[in-house]
Amino acid sequence: MKTLKEQLAESAAFHGEGCPGQTLGVRLARAGLQRIGIDDPLSERWRKQLIVYVEIDRCAADAVMSVTGCRVGKRTLKIVDHGIMAAGFLNLETGKAVRVVAREEARKLAAKYAPGIQDKYERQRQAYEVMPDEELFDFEDVNIEVPRQDMPGSPVSRVECSSCGNAVQDLREVRRSGALLCKPCAEGGYFTPAISPEMEPGVSSS
Repeated sequence: MKTLKEQLAESAAFHGEGCPGQTLGVRLARAGLQRIGIDDPLSERWRKQLIVYVEIDRCAADAVMSVTGCRVGKRTLKIVDHGIMAAGFLNLETGKAVRVVAREEARKLAAKYAPGIQDKYERQRQAYEVMPDEELFDFEDVNIEVPRQDMPGSPVSRVECSSCGNAVQDLREVRRSGALLCKPCAEGGYFTPAISPEMEPGVSSS
């Protein structure tokens, strides 16, 4: 595995800046990989044998991607946004998995490891570089079962939504009264159709 400083530099370049979340994410990824027996995550051997579930959509997620090489588009990085600074690491070759959770107490310990640094964020960033894993994280051996439709590789299915006609892959469709629907049509999505001013009731287009 690359050195911590190399990975911190690469992560900062990938993310666009260095910050406490980047440092924490790099350390978290290194610790998780070590505990599932992967020392060279960017090699061809592990390209499709490592899956990571990230539980927050903040700075640390970019750091985990940088260190592990896992990507959403490769289906090896899963965002499960619980709002928790944590990630689960799965070695598909051995089945070994671990969940790594950042300890809230680490924030208070930063002054011990970076004394004299007045800026809170810089103090945390420097402290997180040297703080022992056991003070930064809690570790839990877990079981992670990846459904076949979530595995890397070609789509396992493709159907057409009977309402909007969009193609839906990997068993994400919803069956309602015998019809196959995409989730936005069946349950509503993150968007709603925009209504132009001329279409709004009582508004003249002249």
